Amino acid sequence: MKFLRADTFRHLRLGKKRRKLQKWRRPRGLHNKLRLKRTGHPVSPSIGYGTPKHLSGKVSGMNPVLVHNMQELLALKKDDAAILARIGAKKKLEMIKYADAQKIKILNLGGKK
Repeated sequence: MKFLRADTFRHLRLGKKRRKLQKWRRPRGLHNKLRLKRTGHPVSPSIGYGTPKHLSGKVSGMNPVLVHNMQELLALKKDDAAILARIGAKKKLEMIKYADAQKIKILNLGGKK
């Protein structure tokens, strides 16, 4: 669910261009309708909107694991996805080739998805 920042549509009334980044900030004003949870206004993040525990922390249904070297890549399980740490190009290419052969998904490869 996308939570909108308070007064996020004000720029439309002022005739300005829409901002791309709408990062959540907690509404703090005394008369703020979002803080008061008034009907007809966007919803605020609260406990009821949380992700179920069995899905929490997963990316595309897989557990992300930070991988620094070949041994850590070899130790991955079937339901794990690799995130390559900051490593050199030679080691990275070697790890990508191995992951391709073993059908291991690497989450932080720029253009390849």
